Amino acid sequence: MARAAVKMPDDFLERIATLNRHFDDIVPRVLEKGAEPVIQKAKSNLAARIGQGTKEPSQSSGELLASLETTKAVQDAKGDWNLRVGIPTTKDSRGVSNALKAAVLEYGKSGQPPRPWLKPTKSATRKACAEAMEKALNKEIEKL
Repeated sequence: MARAAVKMPDDFLERIATLNRHFDDIVPRVLEKGAEPVIQKAKSNLAARIGQGTKEPSQSSGELLASLETTKAVQDAKGDWNLRVGIPTTKDSRGVSNALKAAVLEYGKSGQPPRPWLKPTKSATRKACAEAMEKALNKEIEKL
């Protein structure tokens, strides 16, 4: 799966730590809210890159764009929470891996220049993602 990592600000992490017993219930919802602007931007970037700069018209079936998704928020062995936004390793109707197609678009291949969509998404949504998570966290704190 193609993925991007976004580091959360330290003050944001400190506020989350004060929630103690509600932490495990709140964090997945906050991460999902933070993923929404990333998904929107990733879809628009990916749609703009599919068929761009080709000699012949695009034969895209739309399956790559439809496969863009987020995973569930899970805690790893170190105690860090992770939620991934990207293309899973599923295959399209012709049996071609969607992750392979996404990687070829991102990095190119012999005779095909790269058309990055994931890296620009990461840099463009860093601030919006943090703001969305901060708003979601504030709403969750108000509920307590």
